[in-house]
Amino acid sequence: MKDDGERLQKVLAHAGIASRRVCEEMIADGRVEVNGEIVTEMGRRVDPAVDVIHVDGSRVVLDADHLTIAFNKPTGVVSTMSDPEGRPSLGDFTSRYNTRLYHVGRLDTPTQGLILLTNDGELAQRLAHPKYEVPKTYLATVNGRVPRGLVKKLKQGVELEDGVARADAVTVMETAAMASIIEIVLHDGRNRIVRRMMDAVGHPVIELVRTQVGPIRLGDLRSGRSRIITGNELGTLMRTVGM
Repeated sequence: MKDDGERLQKVLAHAGIASRRVCEEMIADGRVEVNGEIVTEMGRRVDPAVDVIHVDGSRVVLDADHLTIAFNKPTGVVSTMSDPEGRPSLGDFTSRYNTRLYHVGRLDTPTQGLILLTNDGELAQRLAHPKYEVPKTYLATVNGRVPRGLVKKLKQGVELEDGVARADAVTVMETAAMASIIEIVLHDGRNRIVRRMMDAVGHPVIELVRTQVGPIRLGDLRSGRSRIITGNELGTLMRTVGM
């Protein structure tokens, strides 16, 4: 047992996992690992700069300088931190965090919904890298009544000018003569991919919202608002990309 460092339950509480008392219960229940070893004793001390801690299999982020946020991008906002043309940009909504943030991927200007921003360069790079195939979920209102075979067609693949695009999953939520609503999940990060796929199958997008990136959900986050991702939620996101 280390004689220096901080008590494990204190480190977990500071990381936003839960109150110190609840963290103690989690340790006692065998839900916490330090450097791959399950720890159940309350006296365990750790060094946040060196030790790797997992709770329920998800890594706990101990670097207080790292910040990752979820932002609900409104329509009309460009997915850059600033814009030379003076259009609303991500930086206009996130300046209060007083740190340099990197946006993970983009949403085209007419599309609203979840976009992640972080000052953790490694996390941003991994989330954007095709190697990790981070899935993204969209809710699309499309023109016309979608036929029964559309789900299969989107999953088998649609030929676009820059190659075939395939959906991982498609669910028809509502359908009517004038418009339908579908949920589409894909890990393809090409520009305007959902809009181009739906154009190719004859059902152009009327409205598009991204509702999820990997394990992070938009939930009830209002348009133009952001929230800090912490604790197990952040740990799960990092595990998605092998961190």
